[in-house]
Amino acid sequence: MKILFPLALLLMSCACQHDTRAMADTPSVRFATYNGSLYSEKDGGLVARLEAGDAKAASIAAVIQHQRPDVLLINEFDYDPAHRSAHLFQRRYLEVAQRGQAPITYPYRYLAPVNTGVPSGMDLDRNGKIAGGNDAFGFGLHPGQYGMLVLSRYPIDLDSVRTFQLFPWKDLPGAKSPVDPSSGEAWYPADVWNRLRLSSKSHWDVPVRTPAGLVHFLVHHPTPPVFDGPEDRNGIRNRDEIRLWSEYISDRPAPWLCDDAGACGGLTGDALFVIAGDHNADPVDGDSTGNPMAALLGHPRVLRFDPPASKGAEAAAQLAGGGNITQKGNAAHDTGKFGPRVGNLRIDYVIPSQGFVVRGSGVFWPTPSEPGADWIEATDHHMVWMDLAR
Repeated sequence: MKILFPLALLLMSCACQHDTRAMADTPSVRFATYNGSLYSEKDGGLVARLEAGDAKAASIAAVIQHQRPDVLLINEFDYDPAHRSAHLFQRRYLEVAQRGQAPITYPYRYLAPVNTGVPSGMDLDRNGKIAGGNDAFGFGLHPGQYGMLVLSRYPIDLDSVRTFQLFPWKDLPGAKSPVDPSSGEAWYPADVWNRLRLSSKSHWDVPVRTPAGLVHFLVHHPTPPVFDGPEDRNGIRNRDEIRLWSEYISDRPAPWLCDDAGACGGLTGDALFVIAGDHNADPVDGDSTGNPMAALLGHPRVLRFDPPASKGAEAAAQLAGGGNITQKGNAAHDTGKFGPRVGNLRIDYVIPSQGFVVRGSGVFWPTPSEPGADWIEATDHHMVWMDLAR
């Protein structure tokens, strides 16, 4: 179901970017991604939270009001078929001043079903029973948990939206079932492998008509590459979920790449796009398998850019110590805070296509003395934003 509501690397800078001084009068569009942790373990729980007045939701809204993105993806926003949670968040939180910030209105939004919590009818974790979040098509305790929400100040081309919720994992070129190292056999039997979906939530191509032109907002939220065993089934799935976008923007024909409506093929070579989401993969540190982010950030159609950064991330890494001490990546680029054992990581991204110029970018991670430092504890992620122009 596709919904549109009218309501009000590790990469270095590249000399091939356009001269921004010659384009000072052209409009820029702020794209952002934010994992808001707006979910509940109970079906309908987010609606109940938002109806009751939720302090964490107010802090998330305050960050959005402060940064004022034009086009925003919120990860981990529970989906409900009546779209009640999205309506409540917009009306009672974003359109009401929070933490001294000015209200903000998004005339358009997009949301659709996701795979999290949808029963697969298969024993995916091989524990001898078919039950629980591990046996859903995407981990979740109820359908729609950890969903996605796109908010936009600019019109969304509803008729052209493409979703890949049902795309079979086996159809991705090079995809192979994880291997059980104790037996050397495929983790998923053939009858299970043939039914698995690639996306743990969904992959959406949401075209937005912006002042910079029609931009394909390519959004997703791959599964974390942990919480499994030596077969690395989550790590391999995370890698392949990220690889899907690399294939989608490739110049190679992709007759195998069919969306939920049955249309096949990737994105046309002349299309502008922005890839956004919590990718759960760091290009330098962490537990991702096969470094899929280095491949995506280095894709020929992706613009070379300096990673968004913050002073708050640097300060947080120094304060936490632990795993941060042995990391190789620049702490200023971190977007997620995961405690001293794991350390902080760069896992949330806004990735523009060639054809854009970056006017500005950042990670909303205030230092303890900066405004907003008391809002950011509502989630373990931080908003990543980028101002893009033609």
